[in-house]
Amino acid sequence: MATENKNLSRRITFRLSPDEYLKLQEFFRATTSKNLSTYIHDLVLKKPVYIKTRDLSLDNFVVEIGALRRDFKAVGFNFNQVVHKLHTLQEIPEFGPWFLINEKHKEQLFSKIKAIQDRINEIYNLWLTDSRHPGAASEK
Repeated sequence: MATENKNLSRRITFRLSPDEYLKLQEFFRATTSKNLSTYIHDLVLKKPVYIKTRDLSLDNFVVEIGALRRDFKAVGFNFNQVVHKLHTLQEIPEFGPWFLINEKHKEQLFSKIKAIQDRINEIYNLWLTDSRHPGAASEK
């Protein structure tokens, strides 16, 4: 059907009051249709019209996850600064064993933070894809 050449040469003109036009615009803006003509064409021919829907609880979740993501980055940044400062004290023998233990804990912490950040990114990308994909929207 995509290769089929449609001859859309007939026009239909009708009039609306300003209030009716605003209402039509409101309905159109809530859809995934690219322009008003396509929207009306689909309505008249009883084709599916996809309505944009958003799950507000998921939106709130994504906002919270974004804040956690920033917090994780800040924790990692602060941890790196502390470790850098402590490495300047490497010449003091009492700190030797602590550096070895710290490096092990640092690797564990960073691997957990990385795993959490990767999962947050997956969820965020999934949310972003679903919110833009017309197939994920409901039909009217």
